[in-house]
Amino acid sequence: MHTNADVMHGGKVSRIGRLSTKGSVLLLCDMQEKFRPSIFQFTNIVSNAARLLQACRILGIPQILTEQYPKGLGPTVPELGAEGLIPHAKTSFSMLSESVKSSLKCLGDPQQVIMCGIEAQACIACTTYDLLERGMEVHIVADAVSSRSQTDRLFALSRLKQSGAFLTTTEGVLLQLVQDAKHPNFKEIQKLLAHPSPDTGLLAFLSSL
Repeated sequence: MHTNADVMHGGKVSRIGRLSTKGSVLLLCDMQEKFRPSIFQFTNIVSNAARLLQACRILGIPQILTEQYPKGLGPTVPELGAEGLIPHAKTSFSMLSESVKSSLKCLGDPQQVIMCGIEAQACIACTTYDLLERGMEVHIVADAVSSRSQTDRLFALSRLKQSGAFLTTTEGVLLQLVQDAKHPNFKEIQKLLAHPSPDTGLLAFLSSL
């Protein structure tokens, strides 16, 4: 069965990437204390991820949080606002540990993933490849994803786009999820959009497309 997110091209089904509150999950990847001084645009990346988290809570979209080797890299930064989420500790670059796979199964195996966190060329990339191989649709929020190096970040985003992930922005995700000013939660989401997202250095990437 095809969904309204699928279109036909020459007899083949192509996904167009229309986000829905049903069957989606937010993945929050490794936004931890030890990364704070080294990640490009860390403060703005976490701020955008925090808005995504707030929106998903408002809209009833489940969230999954991971931490990379928390014993050495510290806990999730408090400004993300992830209180109440139990982090999945991991050592692999992919977020798809056995405990995360179990959580996804308990959520009914959502088929759309909204992805944010760090680092683009490492954990974001490895997780995206795993999700795509499972047939899932991946939406990488470019202004909520970063790396230590802007070069690694931009090339990773380009590479992931080639692999079939959709690139989007924080505001783009929020507006897609409500789609109508008559949505019962629109005013709450609108408050999260009161100020435009800060520039996180993506214009150089856009000019290369």
